Amino acid sequence: AFVDVPAAAHQRAAGFWCAVTGGELSPARGDHGQFATIEPAQGDAYLRVQNTGTGGLGVHLDLQVADRSAAVSRAVELGGREHTDYGDVLVMTSPGGMRFCLVEPAGAAVAPPARDWGGHSSAVDQVCIDIAPELHEAESAFWAGLTGWAHTPGRVRPEFSRLASPDQPLQLLLQRLDEPTPLTRAHLDLGCSDVEAETARHLRLGAKLVRRTEHWTVLTAPGGHEYCLTDRPPRVG
Repeated sequence: AFVDVPAAAHQRAAGFWCAVTGGELSPARGDHGQFATIEPAQGDAYLRVQNTGTGGLGVHLDLQVADRSAAVSRAVELGGREHTDYGDVLVMTSPGGMRFCLVEPAGAAVAPPARDWGGHSSAVDQVCIDIAPELHEAESAFWAGLTGWAHTPGRVRPEFSRLASPDQPLQLLLQRLDEPTPLTRAHLDLGCSDVEAETARHLRLGAKLVRRTEHWTVLTAPGGHEYCLTDRPPRVG
């Protein structure tokens, strides 16, 4: 998962997400030094930060594929669109316009353990894809078909369904929004053993409280990203 942030807020955002996860920011890479990885203390890295310059704010996914041609064909068949080919990275969009990239495989994906914060633990372990009602069926079919991951419909809350693979550090939550939105978008979710304690920690790190619900709390990170702290045990669907 990539946290995309404009240049003016890039340093603050990168520092915040490193503090949230307990990771270290790698040296910058890319033609313009726009990419950096949040390196965990244990396990494989799966979170990255992108400086979009004067571009937009958001979260996007990189999907590692062994056969890019086959993946492109499958994505187009499911309603995706091919955009820009950078050689080792191909940028595409989902049927609802959410940007994602197809990249070369990078080896294992061993999930780091949840980080202990002195009595409670948390992990960034989920990307929630937010989908307009009229796009929900097409987007759900797209992400399920493209990843091939097990698709579990919501039982208690039918607006949610889940895509998960046992050998990946991130799972995907598909959320049907109540209101129309021009483009499908995504945000990060953390599993927390104690949402109240984790909320207090994030507020100390510079996040702003948006709202509290029964099972999750919405915050805004430095840099402008909305994200959620959920009462799921970390690394559990």
